Amino acid sequence: MSGVVSSIITNSAAMVGVETLNSINTSLNNVQNQISTGYSVSSAVDNGAAFAVAQSVRTNMAGLTAANQQLGDTQGLLATTNTALTNISNLMQSMDATLVNLSSSTISTSQKSQYVAQFSSQLQNLQYYIKGASYNGKALIGASSGTLASSSSSFTSKALQVSSDASGGQIKIAAQSMTTVYLALSKIGTSLGTASAGSTTITNWMTAGGTFSTQVSNVGSYLNTYGNLTNQVDAQITYNQNKMDALSNGLGALVDANMAAESAKLQSLQIQQQLATSALSIANQQPSILTKLI
Repeated sequence: MSGVVSSIITNSAAMVGVETLNSINTSLNNVQNQISTGYSVSSAVDNGAAFAVAQSVRTNMAGLTAANQQLGDTQGLLATTNTALTNISNLMQSMDATLVNLSSSTISTSQKSQYVAQFSSQLQNLQYYIKGASYNGKALIGASSGTLASSSSSFTSKALQVSSDASGGQIKIAAQSMTTVYLALSKIGTSLGTASAGSTTITNWMTAGGTFSTQVSNVGSYLNTYGNLTNQVDAQITYNQNKMDALSNGLGALVDANMAAESAKLQSLQIQQQLATSALSIANQQPSILTKLI
C-alpha cells in the first residue's frame, strides 16, 4: 500500500510551501520594483541585452541634448549678429541719403557742413553697432582693437565650430570682419571735408562699384550669410529634438513598465502570498500533530 509517509523529520508539505512562498516573493519583489521605478528593465540584472541597448540610446540622447544646448547658445550669437547687421544696413541707407544731399551743388556751405557732421555722427553709430555685436564674450563681425580712427584699426572676429549632433558633427559659423567696411566709410567721411558739394567724387562713391556701394553690397552679403546660418541652426535644433522624441518613444517601449498590468499583478501576488503563508503555517503544524499520536 502506497501513500504519503508522515514524518516528524521530513516535512514535505512545508518544503513545498517554502518553495512556493519564495517563488511568489521573488515575483512580488520584481513587480514592486517595476512599480516603484517605472521600468520593466532598470538594470542589467533584469535583462542584460535590453539594458545595454537602453544605455546606448540614453547616451545618444545625452549627446543630442548637449548639442542642442550649444546650438541654442549659437542662436543667441547669430540673433545678436543679425540685429547688428540689420541696424548697420538701415544706417547705411541714412548715410546714402546724406551723400545724395552732398552730391547736389545747390546746397550752401553751411548746409554742406551740417551734412558732413551728420555723416560723421552716422559713422560713429556704425562703430557702436559693430562693437556691440557680441554675445557671451563672442563676436562674429568683430570687437574693436586699436584706435578705429587710424588706418591700423581693426575689428577682430573668429569663426566657430559648433557641435550639431551626438556623432561629432559640426556646423561652421563663419566670421566676417567689418574692418574693411568701417575703414572705407571712414575714408569717405574724411574726404567729405575737402570735397566740393556736387563734385563727381561724391557721386562716384555711390555708383555701381563705387566705394560706398561696394560696402553696402558687402553688408548685404553678410546679412545673407548669417540669415542662412540662423536657418541652418534652427533646422538642426528641430531635427535633434524630433530625433530625441523618437528615441524616447523607442526607449519607453523597450524598458518602461506597464503600470496598469503590473498593478493588477501586484494585487494578485499579494493574495497568493497570503494564501501561501497560511498553507505553510498549516504544513508546519503537522509534526506537532504526529507527536500527539505517540
